[in-house]
Amino acid sequence: MLYAIISRDHPDSLTKRRAARPAHLERLHRLQDEGRLVLAGPHPAIDAADPGDAGFTGSLVVAEFADLETARSWAEADPYAHAGVYAEVVVKPFLKALPA
Repeated sequence: MLYAIISRDHPDSLTKRRAARPAHLERLHRLQDEGRLVLAGPHPAIDAADPGDAGFTGSLVVAEFADLETARSWAEADPYAHAGVYAEVVVKPFLKALPA
């Protein structure tokens, strides 16, 4: 089943985010290589593709996991979570309606 992992960043966590980014992306690439990643990306703090020093307010990952508990465990092990980037992480089942 698909799960949406919706994360909200702590204010002023851009430095931590930048430091943990390579490890964070490595995990996402593994999901992609396994054919389980639907989409992933950050939420810019401003309306720009490159928010610069404004940074980000959080992230969204939609991926396939065996069950909700496995998705939660994967999210808890994220390098951004360990680095103190995320203030909150919500994991919920997700049903993809479109595109088909």
